Amino acid sequence: VRQRGDDLDLEHGARHLRHRVRPMLMGNTGRRKDSDARRTALPQPRDGGFWLRYAGAVTVRLALFAVALFAALPLCAEPLVLGRFSAGDTEGWQLRHFEGETRYRIVEDSGTRVLEAESDGAASSFYLEREIDLAARPVLEWRWRVEAPLAVADERLKAGDDFAARVYVVAPGEGMFAPPIAISYVWSGSAPVGADWPNPFTSKVRMVAVESGPAHAGEWRRYRRNVREDFRRLFGREVDELEGVAVMTDADNSRQHARARYGDIVLREEGG
Repeated sequence: VRQRGDDLDLEHGARHLRHRVRPMLMGNTGRRKDSDARRTALPQPRDGGFWLRYAGAVTVRLALFAVALFAALPLCAEPLVLGRFSAGDTEGWQLRHFEGETRYRIVEDSGTRVLEAESDGAASSFYLEREIDLAARPVLEWRWRVEAPLAVADERLKAGDDFAARVYVVAPGEGMFAPPIAISYVWSGSAPVGADWPNPFTSKVRMVAVESGPAHAGEWRRYRRNVREDFRRLFGREVDELEGVAVMTDADNSRQHARARYGDIVLREEGG
């Protein structure tokens, strides 16, 4: 009987020991769950629907972030065609007479329509009056071809202010009643490429030689100029808009004959 009692006491003691030691080793499962819930950044789900709701919220936030990021990116400005001569379109362009009349007309040149200008001792421009924003498109691009540059003694004097081809860009003056300012890009007869000088008739116009001499006469020549940079350099002004552009073939001072052809005139963004 004693042996049986000892066995019962031993079994009871073992159960008691397991009951006391197991929580020490394993920890209280209920408290552990609470502790883990506090440490995690996410609320503890009770069912699978939580994850669907959470994924939906994240998707919406990512979509809104993508929209905001796209809106902050600069949009590419499409080229602005001012002279659409290749389409035979001269709408908005008008003659401005100075001395006699230079003849302007659309002609075919190697299968492409271009604007032809011909002067016999005359001077008149072909002008497009239009408000043009330069902020997005500061680069002017055009092409032209001359039959021959004009031979004059000195293009810096009034008697020599004749050019077979010119492209003007015109900006508003400073102040409500101030006269406009302009840059005249010319095919010079003798001035080196890159030379610039004040127009002999007005200080409000600066001349810039982009081509010189007869070496490329009869060839189509293409040019790109950052108009805003040129105005800043030549006039010391920040110009953000134009009020017009023009082409001009004139020979009134030297009483010569001049003929030129002009391709499309386009404004582009920098690097465009």
